Amino acid sequence: MDKILAKYLEFDVAYYESFSTREDKPWGLLFHNESQPSYYDANHAHISEIPKDPQAVINEVKEFYEPKQLTPRFYIYNWLNQAKLQSVLKNNNFQSEEIVSPFQIWTGNIHEPKHKEGITCEKVTEDNYTEALEIECSIEEFGGKEVREKAFPEDFRNPSMTFYLLRYHGVACSIASIFEHNGQGRVESVATLREYRGRGLIGSLISHIQTEAVAKDLEKLWIIPINEKIEKVYAKYEFVTVGKFITGHAFLSGKCITELQG
Repeated sequence: MDKILAKYLEFDVAYYESFSTREDKPWGLLFHNESQPSYYDANHAHISEIPKDPQAVINEVKEFYEPKQLTPRFYIYNWLNQAKLQSVLKNNNFQSEEIVSPFQIWTGNIHEPKHKEGITCEKVTEDNYTEALEIECSIEEFGGKEVREKAFPEDFRNPSMTFYLLRYHGVACSIASIFEHNGQGRVESVATLREYRGRGLIGSLISHIQTEAVAKDLEKLWIIPINEKIEKVYAKYEFVTVGKFITGHAFLSGKCITELQG
C-alpha cells in the first residue's frame, strides 16, 4: 500500500477509535457508540479488504447494529475494486454514494492572512466552551445539534484533540481542531457560522493552527477537504494535495454524506 494512503487510513482509524469502540474483523473493522446513534463516524463498518463473501459480511453487520438500534452503515475503502460488494449491497436495499476525498499536507510555511482587523484566535477551554459548542451545534455539515451536542463534549475531553476558536470583533464565529496521532496532526472540524462565511476568516484560524503545530513540534500536519472546492481554498493556505482517495458510503436509512455536506 502507498505510504501516504496508509497514513490516511491510519489517521482515520485512530480518529474513529478516539470516540467509538473498535472491533476487528477479517474484512475490516466495526465501530460503535450507542450513546451517539446519529453520529455516522461513530457507528459504521469500515471495509478495508475485498470480502470473499459479501452477503455474509452484510448479514454480520446488520446482525451487529440492528439489535443496538443503530443503522447498518459501511465506509468502503476499496470502492473502485468492490463491484461484487456494491452489487450485493444494492440487492440488500442499501443506498450508496461515491465520495472523492483529496488529502493535503502542510508545506511548513505559515499562511499570512490578509485580513487581521478585529480577529483574535484562542484555545477552547472551560471558559469559552459554551460558545464553541454553540458554533458546533449550528453547523449542519457536522450533523447539527442532534449530533454535535453529544459528540462535542467527548471530543473536547479527548487528550488527542485541541480545539481553537476565532472571534471577529469579539463574536465567536469559527472553530477548528488538531487531532494528534503518533507525532503528526490532522486538522478537523473546520467551520464558520453561515452569516460570517465569505470574509476570509478561516485563513486566520488556519494560520493560528499552523503556528500551534510548530509549537507542538508536529512532524506533519494533514487536512482532508470535504470536496474539491474546499481543496482549492486550503491550497491558498499552504496545503498541497498529495493524493485523492475514493471511498464508498452505503447505508440502509438516513441522509447521505454529500447531502449533509451541502
